[in-house]
Amino acid sequence: MTQKNPTVNIKEAPTGLALKIYNWKKSLKTLTPYLMLVGISLWLGTYYLFVEGWELPRFNKLPGPVEVITEWINPDPDWGISMFSPIYYEHIMISCRRIMIAFTIATCLGVPLGLFMGWSKTFRDYTFPILEVLRPIPILAWVPLAILMFSGFETPVIYLATLASLFVTTLNTLLGVESIDKEYFRAAKCLGSKPHHVFLHIVVPGSLPFIFTGLQISIGVAWFSLVAAEMVSGEFGLGYMIMDSYMNITYVTMVIGMLTLGFVGWVSSALVRLAGNRMMQWRVRALALEGR
Repeated sequence: MTQKNPTVNIKEAPTGLALKIYNWKKSLKTLTPYLMLVGISLWLGTYYLFVEGWELPRFNKLPGPVEVITEWINPDPDWGISMFSPIYYEHIMISCRRIMIAFTIATCLGVPLGLFMGWSKTFRDYTFPILEVLRPIPILAWVPLAILMFSGFETPVIYLATLASLFVTTLNTLLGVESIDKEYFRAAKCLGSKPHHVFLHIVVPGSLPFIFTGLQISIGVAWFSLVAAEMVSGEFGLGYMIMDSYMNITYVTMVIGMLTLGFVGWVSSALVRLAGNRMMQWRVRALALEGR
């Protein structure tokens, strides 16, 4: 008598471009994208009513959305900066270059530091108190020290953005290592795994979700730290553009700089999220199978 092997149908999760299309189509069936549009519309409508519609006393000095958008897309801007001004893109490129350098340095230092702090209790006992003492110091408090330590305008700005990003990256990586189930370490020890195998095959992949969550927060922290540094000691960049516009009472340009900063920061966070999804396809597929 021949016994037939039953066929098990396993639902395969989409990957790559198919996964993005699948998630996009799925999101359109939910309220999320429509609620986002409603939220943005409410914000713009409130902004318009307060500034240009009702002209409330507290908002009468602020430029309205119509004035800002008109200046932003004006080929011949009244205040000197718009989407058609070369200096506008120079400010963006300089800030993006500084962020790229600072974020790369913070990631290269913070991720290994957090991994070793979570893996080795002895190493953590040495380093964690120092980290906790330095972390609460506001980034603006480091500005005079950075100017004294480094010459020129570029290095102090990058140093300040790196410092703020470093703390976030390190702590999230440490949290990722601590979140790994201890049973994995016991199983690896029972199977005779060497310490470096445990580190490479358990500690690193197990902490990746927390690492990339920390990197998304880290790049946002780097942005507002960079802007604060550019306002104080920068010569170019979006932070310098915002402060210079405020000092020269060109408030339209100031708002343009703020909105540009928001868009550029959002794009950089999305790129980090995309890189994390590509490096953790196993987790993306698991979430897709769960319908999340």
